[in-house]
Amino acid sequence: MSLAIISPGKNPDVWIKEFKALAPDLDLEVYPEITQPEKVEYVFLWQHPEGILSDFPNLKLISSMGAGVDHILRDKSIPSSIPIVRIVDEKLTFSMTNYVVMAVLNYHRQTARYQMNQTRKIWDMSSPEMDVTVGVMGVGALGKDVMDKLHSMGFPVVGFGFSEKSDFEYPYYTKDKLDEFLKEVNVLVCLLPLTPDTENILNAELFAKCNPNTYLINVARGKHLVEDDLIKALDNGQLSGAMLDVYREEPLPKDHPFWENWKIAMTPHIASVTNPQAAAPQVIENIKRVRENRELVNVVNRTRGY
Repeated sequence: MSLAIISPGKNPDVWIKEFKALAPDLDLEVYPEITQPEKVEYVFLWQHPEGILSDFPNLKLISSMGAGVDHILRDKSIPSSIPIVRIVDEKLTFSMTNYVVMAVLNYHRQTARYQMNQTRKIWDMSSPEMDVTVGVMGVGALGKDVMDKLHSMGFPVVGFGFSEKSDFEYPYYTKDKLDEFLKEVNVLVCLLPLTPDTENILNAELFAKCNPNTYLINVARGKHLVEDDLIKALDNGQLSGAMLDVYREEPLPKDHPFWENWKIAMTPHIASVTNPQAAAPQVIENIKRVRENRELVNVVNRTRGY
């Protein structure tokens, strides 16, 4: 039996080191040089080639390399009988929350405007702070922590999601009240999981319902955002700016219009990166549970998409 690491474009060396330290008797295979696919019982994935898991006739467990699993669920060739698990790490939450807080503060204190003024040698002390009410789309572990931290700093926060929450401590709107949610906020943070319901949700129709000059922060998935619609919304003033960490195509092509748009701040999908030292033990633990026929941890609900 073996564990196959399949992560095209990513260096697997740090994962190999961690897995060997935790489970020296576990055989490891690394894509694309998988020599004995019939012995592969567990796979550890990020952006795997669609359909490749069919090469493993004895597969028993699929583990995502991160918290997201949309890259796995889009592969319709995967049998429903094979469980999928994901990584849950407090450090992921810590990093994501710090990133979003940074983005909110940059907007609140008009960092982009002052940086632009510096290049033009303009001394403008007007309106140094923006009034901010933050709307968080997706209030799971990450979204809730973002709301807690922003609330503790004195920012009004409002939540949005696709499931009912009877005892949520902040104002909260479900999908049938999206319009009301958007009218409450002027900073919009997307932390939704990527599902058929949420793909392309950040589009022209939604932007038209936002308060004028709303600021967008997308740290979820690139496919949440219709990129052409964002550019148009920035041009017509419906949105005042955006901070993006995720894109439909990564790395972002050098001829992409986002690079030259001063209203868009960008980072290269680094808001929250999986820590191998924290994640590898979770993978090994679930492998042990498969062997012992015990309940797995952090199992993905395929219907909900996370």
